[in-house]
This record gives sequence, C-alpha cells and structure tokens, in this order.
Amino acid sequence: MTWDDARARVALRRLFDTAVAVSDPRRVLAAHLPAKPIGGRCIVVGGGKSAAVMAAALEDAWPDVVLEGTVVTRYGHAVPTRHIEVIEASHPVPDANSERGARRLLERVRGLGPRDLVIALMSGGASALLAAPAPGLSLNDKQAINRALLASGANIGEMNTVRKHLSAIKGGRLAAAAAPAQVVTLAISDVPGDDPAVIGSGPTVPDPTTFADARALLERYGITPSPAIAARLRQDADETPKPGSLPHSDFRMIATPMMALRAAAELARGMGLTPLILGDALEGEAREVGIVHAGIARSIRVHGEPVTSPAVLLSGGETTVTLGSNATGRGGRNTTFLLGLALALEGTGGIWGIAGDTDGIDGMDDVAGAILAPDTLARVRAKGLDPRGMLTAHDSHGFFDAVGDAIRIGPTLTNVNDFRAILIA
Repeated sequence: MTWDDARARVALRRLFDTAVAVSDPRRVLAAHLPAKPIGGRCIVVGGGKSAAVMAAALEDAWPDVVLEGTVVTRYGHAVPTRHIEVIEASHPVPDANSERGARRLLERVRGLGPRDLVIALMSGGASALLAAPAPGLSLNDKQAINRALLASGANIGEMNTVRKHLSAIKGGRLAAAAAPAQVVTLAISDVPGDDPAVIGSGPTVPDPTTFADARALLERYGITPSPAIAARLRQDADETPKPGSLPHSDFRMIATPMMALRAAAELARGMGLTPLILGDALEGEAREVGIVHAGIARSIRVHGEPVTSPAVLLSGGETTVTLGSNATGRGGRNTTFLLGLALALEGTGGIWGIAGDTDGIDGMDDVAGAILAPDTLARVRAKGLDPRGMLTAHDSHGFFDAVGDAIRIGPTLTNVNDFRAILIA
C-alpha cells in the first residue's frame, strides 16, 4: 500500500497518541499499589505534572481507605479529588506556591509512626513544583539558579544535582522526614534511564551526588551563583541522605519512556511498518539529534539499512536546547529537533516525522510538538521565511505554525518525556 502524505500524517499522530495513552495513570496506577494499611494512617503526597490525576486515580482505586494528604501540580493540570488536597504551582521556574506546596508536603509526613503508610506520587516537573529552599536560601535564589540552568544546556540529571543540594525536600529529604513510616513511591518517569534519584530530584530516594558535584557543575557551565547559594554549596556537612540510609522507602515505576515506545512499535507493526527503537534515553543538543535521525532515515530510504522500508524510527529521552544571544523566538526541544531534521533532510522524499512532549507542552507555550513532511521546508520558504535563521533565533514553534503543522493538544496529565517517530516509506 502506498504511503502518501495524508496516510503518513494519520499514522504518526496515532503513534504519538498511543505513547501518551499507555502512560495515563488512570490506566496503570492501580496495578502498582502496595497492600492497604492496617491500623495506621495513609498519607498521600506528591509533585509533578501528573500528580493530581495520579491522586484521583488512587482515590478511585482505594475507595474504602481513608486518604489524606497534598499533591502539587502545574497550573492548569489540576483535576477534581475527593480527599487529597491539590495545589497548583509554576513550572519550569518555581513560584511562591511551589514553596508553599513543598512545605505542606513536609508538614504532612512529620510525626508519623511505623504503622503509617505514605504514598508518594511523583512525575515530571516535580523538581520545579516542589521548591522548598534549604536554610539560608530564598525562593528568589532558587528561581535565579533555575533560569540559569535551563539556559545553560545542562541535562536534567545535572540540573537536579544542583537542585537537590539547594532544597529542604529533594534528594531523599522527604522520605527522611517521614521516618519511621513506610514510604511507597509510585512514579512516572520522564528522565533518561529512569533513574529514581533524578525523577523530581528524588524526594524519597537516596542521593548519590554531593555538594562537590553541584559546585563542579556550576563551574562547568559558567554559572555564577548568588552569594547565598555559593555559601550553601560549601556546607558539605548537611549532605542529602545517601544510598542505604532510607530502608523504609520503596520505589515503583508505573510508566516509562520505553513502555511508551514498545506500545508504539506494536501499533506500527499492525500498520505494516517495521519499527526500530533507537533508544528511550537519547540526549544531546536537539538540532544535532535531528541530524543523526536524518542520517539513519536516509540510509533506510536509500540502502535498506539498518532495516528495510516501510519503517519507522522510534526514540525517546530528553534533548537540550542551548539558547544563544539571538534566541528571540518561541521554541522547544521537539520542534527544534524537527527543524534540525528538516534542514538535514532538505526535502528528501518519502520521509515524515513527528516529535512531541508527552505532557502536551514543548517549551514555554501551548505547542506540544509538530509534524514534518517532505515539503515542509519548501512551504515555509514559499512564505518568505528563512528556516536556518529561524533555528538560530530559537523560533521552531514559529516555523511549524507558519505552515499549520504545530500540534496543540493541551495538558495530557502524564509525562514520559519526548516521543519521536520518523516514518520512511
């Protein structure tokens, strides 16, 4: 069967929608719950873009358990809950509600006993949404360092190494505050490698990184901290809980990037496409990752290697975008990836692509991602626009908006990071 533009676009969108659907906590959370508490309280705490919908799913799964607690989610991501308090806060730069919410979580878990159960619901975005500054720091200090890290090109693990050492809640400190209660964390992974210590900066997980690591990262990326942060990062005696120090804490992954990629691969086979999963943890500059994907796609198209067409390349992970002095436009990781891919392919026939953030927001506005077609560059140039100049100006959202190929779906209330699919006819 021939792959034309209309068919390719429908197939790519189905793959993206499937990756989102299989990560929906309303579908998957109940299967990962621990035994119900007997004789003790059940406290629910959490943070992230999916925290509220996870709380609602927990209430539906345990209607016979008295639940109490608080979760913090991004503005616009709240859903109705019956018993669990929901606080909305700012992402990716924390605000006053981020601090209020994080302190509320710490209050919820203090003074518990060994028969009590804490269920921690963690998902992408929790690092910014749970911003309780460590002693001696202000929210302004944390906001400034967050902005600098976001613009530096540091990956998510590196950013979280710094965040954990400036926080009263991250890096295992929430679980330490809950002792001796049992803590069970249910998490949706949005980080390369699904490292529990990186998801939300690991509030319930021992932290293998150190103050020295955080200092070295700021130096590596040329970030000059405020005097208060510099002083905090010299306090090596106040380290985060280290591996082996939180025996009462259990961690369970309920949705991951690889789960989403495998579901998309199964769907692709049913559509007559040979899927090739390149990995669930790809990192690097978004435009450069696009160039690499273009090379593999061309090899399949021309040589039938490493798989024969029709095929689809699938990948996940979290790329980075380093903002230059000319970054005056609107963009995100996924649309930047696609623009890099487009420029590398330069209109090669028979290749389409989709890339989007599974949380529904790529960057700072309402674009989730976009679809790339063989004629996209030509259509943009026909409007008098310069694609390469738009890439330099970080205007990848503007690039795809110009031809109506940006995807807007609103918050999905889940997040297994970026999803990319390249279809080769």
